[in-house]
Amino acid sequence: MQAFTGFSTLYAGIGGFHVGDMLVQLFCFIILLALLKKFAWGPIMGMMQKREEYVSNEIELAEQNRAEAERASKEAAEQLRQTKEEAQKIVEDAKHIGVKQEQEIIESARKEADRIKVSAQEEIRNEKERAIQALQDKVASLSVLIASKVIEKEISAEDQEKLINEYIQEVGEER
Repeated sequence: MQAFTGFSTLYAGIGGFHVGDMLVQLFCFIILLALLKKFAWGPIMGMMQKREEYVSNEIELAEQNRAEAERASKEAAEQLRQTKEEAQKIVEDAKHIGVKQEQEIIESARKEADRIKVSAQEEIRNEKERAIQALQDKVASLSVLIASKVIEKEISAEDQEKLINEYIQEVGEER
């Protein structure tokens, strides 16, 4: 036993190694490593795995958001372009409608002026005919008066009417 005791204490007198203590410490260290692996390393690795998945998901989500933002930006640009085209078309249509209305107003004014001109000409013609008729009546009565003074005889109403009608026909033919 002394050999074992001697073996277990190598150079113990001068600060040597105790093999028994070393084996106990090695055994405790191995148990500690096993416990750490089971209770500490596993949960830490699980947390690290979850963190890695979370970061990976966040990166994917950010990439999806970026792609969606680009798509939304393109859609907005397309809608803006379409809106500008529609606005331009509305302006052009309004110009065409304005030109058309202008032409319609001018044509309407021209027709109204022509109608007024024709109406005025008709009125002038009517007034002219009335004036001629009045003049003929006056000339007829003056002619009868002069003729009766020249002939110095009285003319009956029938003869007077006959003379007036003949004179009116002569005046009408000269016109």
